Amino acid sequence: RDLYREYPFSVTLASFCIITACLGLVYANHVYRSYILGEFAAYPEPVARHLRRALYYSNHDVRPDAAVEYYTKALAVADELGLDPLGDPILGVKFQLAAFLEKQLHAPRLAIEVLERVKAHCVAWVDEYGALERQREKRTRVLGQVVRVGVKLGDLYAGPEVMETDRAEESLVWAVTTLLKEQERRQREGVKEGEEGWIGAEEIGGALESLATHYESRSQHYLATPLYLQCLSLHQQQPPQKTCHAITLMTNLSASLAQQITPSSPYAPPADRAALTANARAWARKALAAAEAITTGRDEECDRGCAVAMHNLGELAEMEGDVGEARRRYGEARGMSRKVGFGEGVERSGEALERLKGR
Repeated sequence: RDLYREYPFSVTLASFCIITACLGLVYANHVYRSYILGEFAAYPEPVARHLRRALYYSNHDVRPDAAVEYYTKALAVADELGLDPLGDPILGVKFQLAAFLEKQLHAPRLAIEVLERVKAHCVAWVDEYGALERQREKRTRVLGQVVRVGVKLGDLYAGPEVMETDRAEESLVWAVTTLLKEQERRQREGVKEGEEGWIGAEEIGGALESLATHYESRSQHYLATPLYLQCLSLHQQQPPQKTCHAITLMTNLSASLAQQITPSSPYAPPADRAALTANARAWARKALAAAEAITTGRDEECDRGCAVAMHNLGELAEMEGDVGEARRRYGEARGMSRKVGFGEGVERSGEALERLKGR
């Protein structure tokens, strides 16, 4: 652009057209090689043809009905050609279709239908063939995929457009139970040949955290607490750059302990409120200490986690009637939130300080 300003008449219309044409050819060649050939190399051409049209109508000339039609045609042709319906390429098409229905068509219930069919098919295959020695590799892959599907279904069922919390819980509990059973089996029997490539610690922690968050949303904090503890245990296996998320987990654990009310049971003593409060305070302080220790790789999650931990300490002090300490902690939380642009933190701590006025 600067060159053009300096020599405005040197760039003629003819040279502009030539350059544009050349760039167009280069771009077209790049798209053809890396997008058309690369992305669809795993599919036979009759399937790839429909997928190219599906993606075109998904991302360029956006026509949702046409996109769904071509996704459906691609899957039908794949079935006619005998492609493995549980192979990664075909599962990938189904996941892409579900994502399109959810994100672009804003039809989470239709996405749920697709994923429930995938889940049922995967579970039926594992039940029938998963015990066969020659199927170890496929079992590991399919079981991992269906656990991920279970977690995603939990997210979809809990979403504002569906709000089926019981179904969300059912899906999340199934996913976590299946995951932990497989983890326990692998630890007991050892990892056999073909069973490599299982879900890693980060994804396991994500599944546990999803269920914990669900329990918190239903005020079942006594169920969320042990899941957050397991998440933190798994988090110790993560690389250093993941440390900031540990602060979030600690603050969530602190809040869960502070709000915990264990259902009365003849088989278990009632929860000790003083002990729960002390543990909640300890975890909030651990979160602050962990955040202060992070000097490199610090991100927004660290700063927001600090603000939440400070606010949690304010709430604990307020619960115990220590208004001075509560006011100090809320003030710190509001200051940190303002510093890092955390609007929700500013609002919540400001409301808490207003609540303390005159006390």
